[in-house]
Amino acid sequence: MPRFSVIVPCFKVQGFLRECLDSVLSQSFRNFEVIAVDDRSPDGCGAILDEYAGRDPRVRVLHLPENVGLGRARNAGMPLATGDFLFFLDSDDTLTPGALRAMADRLAETGDPDVLVFDYARTYWWGGTRRNVLARVLADGGPPCSSGAENSGDGDGTFTAAEHPEILDLLMVVWNKVYRRDFVEEHGFTFPPGYYEDTPWTFPVMLSAGRIATLDRICLLYRQRRQGNILSTTSRKHFDIHDQYERVFAYLDSRPQLAGWRPYLHRKMGEHCLDILAKPDRLPPSDKAEFFRRTAEMFRAHRPAGADTSGAVRVLEGGYAAYQLRRQSGRARRELGRRALRVRRTAAGRVKGGWAALHARRPLDPDLVMYSAFSHRGMLGDPAAIHRKALQIAPHLRGVWVVGDREQAALLPRDVEAEYVLPGTLRYRQLAARAAFFVNNVNWPAAPPKRPGSVHIHTHLGTPLKYMAADLLGKPGARHGVDVPQMLRRADRWDYSLVANRHSELVWERAYPCRFASARTGSPRNDVLVGARPGAGAAVRARWGVPPEHTVVLYAPTRREYRRGGYVERVDLARFAADLGEGHTLVVRLHPSLAAGPARGMGLTELHRRGVLVDATDEPHVEEVMLASDVLVTDYSSLMFDYANLDRPIVIHADDWGAYTASRGAYFDITADPPGHVSRSYRELTWLFASGSWRDTESARLRSGFRARFCEFDDGWAAERVVRTLILGEEDWAPQPVVPAPSGAVAQLPAQASGRDLLAPS
Repeated sequence: MPRFSVIVPCFKVQGFLRECLDSVLSQSFRNFEVIAVDDRSPDGCGAILDEYAGRDPRVRVLHLPENVGLGRARNAGMPLATGDFLFFLDSDDTLTPGALRAMADRLAETGDPDVLVFDYARTYWWGGTRRNVLARVLADGGPPCSSGAENSGDGDGTFTAAEHPEILDLLMVVWNKVYRRDFVEEHGFTFPPGYYEDTPWTFPVMLSAGRIATLDRICLLYRQRRQGNILSTTSRKHFDIHDQYERVFAYLDSRPQLAGWRPYLHRKMGEHCLDILAKPDRLPPSDKAEFFRRTAEMFRAHRPAGADTSGAVRVLEGGYAAYQLRRQSGRARRELGRRALRVRRTAAGRVKGGWAALHARRPLDPDLVMYSAFSHRGMLGDPAAIHRKALQIAPHLRGVWVVGDREQAALLPRDVEAEYVLPGTLRYRQLAARAAFFVNNVNWPAAPPKRPGSVHIHTHLGTPLKYMAADLLGKPGARHGVDVPQMLRRADRWDYSLVANRHSELVWERAYPCRFASARTGSPRNDVLVGARPGAGAAVRARWGVPPEHTVVLYAPTRREYRRGGYVERVDLARFAADLGEGHTLVVRLHPSLAAGPARGMGLTELHRRGVLVDATDEPHVEEVMLASDVLVTDYSSLMFDYANLDRPIVIHADDWGAYTASRGAYFDITADPPGHVSRSYRELTWLFASGSWRDTESARLRSGFRARFCEFDDGWAAERVVRTLILGEEDWAPQPVVPAPSGAVAQLPAQASGRDLLAPS
């Protein structure tokens, strides 16, 4: 018996149908059947379905003699289903890779619930992707018991709608769930004809389910078509919503045990209908008054005693003229509010600018240092390492951090004295007008302008492999959304550019044709990596729950410019974690630009919850993540240059090197001069670990040459070197002699190198 019966109704979708079917048939989980229903489609859908059925025995095609509509087409497919679970997939949507495997695992984990609700992302015709905004509802995998009540799932991660009513806030559609077939047949659930057929299916199903489970993973891509979406078509068929809610209320009437849901559904019905009425492309203008009247009549007819009619639905207690007046007045109030806000902002900007101008007439404060990192995200990276060292050796320096908001300010380390200021505030402008030093790993905003005598120290974000700044001018895809001239104007304020090797020195002077001096200081954040002992990351490993004897494999992919959004899943993470085998823990850290997008919802979050791997994307200090690992697997991330300081194995997974360099550009061929073994396919990657080659003598030889080239100036003294030579002006300072490095370590800067030797020759 198949685990899933995937029912795919088809009507006038020949342009999307192959992509839909391919996304199902290419799933790594194979135990399913596809029941494709040709709803008398006038285009080539029927022929396409027959073609797929002829190639794959899992596909069965039902040709209907007449067009019956989406709901009845689904009904026609249900009697043919033999799977444990029903999955209704619209024929213009697609499954994400690994979706069925994730569903099957979650169903097994929760003991085959009545309904499994999973996540989705909207994909737009112009290429954008946006995750479901209510994904947080799925994150917990079921609520804990509260108020002393017993959870119907007995602690197995399942619940009822009554125990977790937030689940009903999700989009009430059929395709973001799978349904236990026995449950559906027992209750006799079917789809009605007409528009909004999902409504009288989804509410009865969710309210009747005794065990609901969630899967916090994007399993489906919901296509937002430019044209052709029936619910975005102007038509009187939108009046069907009233009949569909009548069916929902009739279902409640036939089941007294569900009577308590009437107030909720009464309000939901009103909100849903008002939402349709407010959309400009749903109803002909001449029909809107009638639609409002029928909605108001239904709202009054089904109003339960004590119903809450406050808020938006209150307008249904009046007439259409009052509704129109309220909407017009609301638009007017919003416009007045926007105008008032613009006036206040303009006035506030002038006041702040005036105060800043007054402070700009005062002398610079030689002890004031302003820090920022990663666009005001907190005390992180190279600037944080410099600040910590300044507190140790120059406590008279006043360090002020610019952080994006008070939430980020609350995350500042407790063990470090950290004064902070919010960008754009009057206090920020006052301090920026008088600070003698500015330290950042990205560019400062355009305002305030650089004062003569102030010193800007730019730390960068590591050693560059991919093209940066002015070099992006020849890569239009990579520079999409990047204002290179503006970037260079801001870089004109740099006085010093920190470098860890001569390669970076040459690249930055080419990519940023500005007037700065290259400072051969090394990377301050890498000080903790230089000469780090094997147990340095033990505390982080323990926090992750990694057994001490495990080999920790850190996988850190970078973003791709050839894909909108930047995320391309080059490795099946669940498969990789399994193929590493016993005694290994896979730790994944996505590129920071992908942390808040849909990338983690494609499976990473769910795999972390299940303990298949560790998601370290949110770990604030990447140095700690590196210290906690035994080997790095990456593609083209600059993290490899920092990681080389640990003298631990590195594997380069370069299965799309050609596409990457064509779209982004690279300063050298990492596959020809790698820090370790290079894999060109997933099979090669897993072989490197299965055979033990990832840490053989050839790997060590490659790593040694890589370290000699790219860790040239990293000697553990970078942060102190920056503070003493660039901030305190100690030109003759040199680091104290250090204990000889372990055998095989790369030669470092000579101990007698002084501050005056750090600036690259002009």
